[in-house]
Amino acid sequence: MEFPPCPPSLKQIQHFLKIAQEHDTRDIVVAYWSRLYALQVGLKLTTQQPEETKLLLAIMDWLESMKKDHSDNESITNEVCAQAHMENYALKLFLYADKQDREGNFGKNVVKAFYSSGVIYDVLQTFGELSEEALHNRKYAKWKAAYIHNCLKNGETPVSGPMNEENEDGENENNETPTMSPQEEPSNDSNEATGGDDSNEAAAGDDSNENPETEESEPPNAEVILNNPDILPSPPVEEEKPGGFEPFVPPTTPHPVYTPITPVANIQITPEQMITAQKYCKYAGSALNYDDVKTAIENLQKALKLLTTGQDD
Repeated sequence: MEFPPCPPSLKQIQHFLKIAQEHDTRDIVVAYWSRLYALQVGLKLTTQQPEETKLLLAIMDWLESMKKDHSDNESITNEVCAQAHMENYALKLFLYADKQDREGNFGKNVVKAFYSSGVIYDVLQTFGELSEEALHNRKYAKWKAAYIHNCLKNGETPVSGPMNEENEDGENENNETPTMSPQEEPSNDSNEATGGDDSNEAAAGDDSNENPETEESEPPNAEVILNNPDILPSPPVEEEKPGGFEPFVPPTTPHPVYTPITPVANIQITPEQMITAQKYCKYAGSALNYDDVKTAIENLQKALKLLTTGQDD
């Protein structure tokens, strides 16, 4: 489906539309929730101008069509499944980019993977407030995308891993989205991320009316990189599960030793509590995908406590 042009007044939703476009044929779940989030943000920004209404209505029609066509896909029809899918995808991109960065591989696909991960963490706000880990990953991913891109642009060699400068240029608290010219977009002929041309071609998004052109004569700064959907190449199709990533650990006290739960007799579980328990189970499954046994156990314990006592931590 070809969408109407995105007017300048809705420029903040362009990067979500770009991510959606890139995933239309690769991951319909990512495409669906990215456009839904773009719609939610757009409805808050709109001033009821005809070009705004035209685009937003087109997105609504597309969402309705996809929901009907994929009615058997729980990651589209069920928010709990959708959240788990999107969290897995964002984390997978983040881990891939972090591994490549720490190994000194600073190709354009690494920049795009960091950038896309940060945008998808934005989309996850559809399901509520982000966890502390997600907030950390989003901030770090956006900063790294800007930092590596600027180094490559200036002919400098990036430094692997985190740096003190992480908090300076890499965070746009309001997630505002100034645009810049698609002429700045790097080519997608690099194979360092996946080792093949086909995957890069599949990952690359073509020119879209969702992203209007604007003029930019000077090299972009970090803020522009963070908020520009066109300047970066597409992420690899088959992101590997890397090793060696040092996950973010919140500065909290150690988790207490588990003590057996005493079930409450004749407890009545509400639908809301049932959904919350399902979410904990989904989180546990997501953690096991990355061998995080501790987090999986904690979430399963939360689900068990909620179902047997009606109490949530």
